[in-house]
Order: sequence, then structure tokens, then C-alpha cells
Amino acid sequence: MTERPRLHWDDAVAKVDPVELRTDVPHSARVYDYFLGGKNNYPADREAAELVLKSGPNTRISALANRAFLHRVARHLAGAVGVRQFLDIGTGIPTSPNLHEIAQGIIPDARVVYADHDPIVLAHARALLVGKPEGRTAYIDADLREPEKILNSPTLLETLDLGEPVALSVIAILHFIPDSDDPAGLLRRYLDALPSGSFLAITHVTPDFAPEEAAQVTEIYRARGIPLQTRTRAQVGRFFDGLELLEPGVQVVHRWRPDADTDLSATDAQVNVYGGLARKR
Repeated sequence: MTERPRLHWDDAVAKVDPVELRTDVPHSARVYDYFLGGKNNYPADREAAELVLKSGPNTRISALANRAFLHRVARHLAGAVGVRQFLDIGTGIPTSPNLHEIAQGIIPDARVVYADHDPIVLAHARALLVGKPEGRTAYIDADLREPEKILNSPTLLETLDLGEPVALSVIAILHFIPDSDDPAGLLRRYLDALPSGSFLAITHVTPDFAPEEAAQVTEIYRARGIPLQTRTRAQVGRFFDGLELLEPGVQVVHRWRPDADTDLSATDAQVNVYGGLARKR
């Protein structure tokens, strides 16, 4: 008999208060879902997204290029490197193919833990927990700013072996973490708990190519209660300090190891997102 998938989630996944979803105000995860062409969004989200698209008409291009970067990173880590364990923080609303679908499509017994502190994502968390029977997937209701809660979670410790390399992905989340929350320090706390041979993948919105557009989009988000802080290439690069940055370094995401499916017709200003992958020595 085929073994059933081993699925794990926090007790919080079992129940989400509908009031917490606040569908009357825009939410970053639902706005991003709209940019990706998803259906898990509401009028307030679509209104905010359309305002963003007026000031930043290439935002949908950015979102799709960002998602494609995650797919390429996952294929590289699972396929070329053989990484078998993944920790994805700031997961967002599930959009197939998800990280575990790609990793377990290459390594069926790969283990993936998702973490997010968001009632919207929590409501969809079970969609993240359907993987290969040989593998394991789990979801933790926690914020990036709570590294100890995530790293010491029984759910994580039952799923991942922190004595073996882990790929930590922090995709399109750090630009929602202001400097006052010390995002670099937060990353160090995660990386300190991971062994040599682990990896860190990051994507981040930048003002480098279209500063006026980036400023306008930032103000739209902030005016609706969504913090956003763009960062330059040098600032994004500092998140990788002390790590071995893989070629081509911090690069606009669609130019990071493009494959046959990568759309290279977009300009850097249209994509406007940096990405990078680094190894812990």
C-alpha cells in the first residue's frame, strides 16, 4: 500500500476567524495574487492593485518574473545541488507550481516547511500540504520576525533535520521589513541555526531602474497600511554578507540563470526586482 503523504501544520491552521481576513482593506498577499492572475483577492485588493498598475504599469511583469526566479532556484537546488530540505518564509497565497511541487518533482522525498503569519495564507495553508507521498510538507503560522518561534517549532523539527543543509528562501518579503526591524540581523539568526552547505535565496524590489515609479508605488502601499521599503543593489547585496554568492551574483531576477522559458524581452526597469542565491560556507 502506498504511504499517505505526511502532512504537518500548526494548530492555528485548523481554524481561522473570518473577521481576521479583513476583506474590506487591501492586503499585500492578495494584491500579489492579483498581479499573478490569481482568484484569491477581493475588490479592495483589486482597487489597490489597479492603482499600483497605473503608477507602475510593469508591476505584473515584476511579479511573474519574481515567481519564475523562485522556480529556477528550486530546480537548481534540488536538481543540480541535491538539496533535500527547504524552509520558505513569507510564503504568500499558494500559487501552483509551489516550491514543494518543484522540489519533490525532482527529489520525491524532499522536505519543505512553509512559514507565514497571515490569516489569508493560513486560510489556504492546506493547499500547501499536498506533496509527494515520499516527501513531507508542513506549514507554520509565524512571522519572519520570529526566528526562534520558527526554528524551535515542533512542526519544523519534526519535518527538517537542522543538522543537514537547508535552503532558506525569503522571496519578495524583505521589502516589507523596514530597517527598524533589522532584516539583516533576522537573516543572520536563521542562518546561524543552519549548517554549512545551506543556502539563502532572496528577491527584493529596487528603486535602481525606475526611482520615480518605485516611489509612487511605495506611497500607494503605505497609504493603504502596507509597509514597503525598496532597496538598492548594494543594500540587497549586504543581506548575503559572509556567504558565498553564486554566479551571477545579485542580478535582476529574469537575468539570473535564465532558461528556455525565461522571457528576456522585458527591460530591467520593467522587472525592477533583484534576486540572488548564496551558500553558507
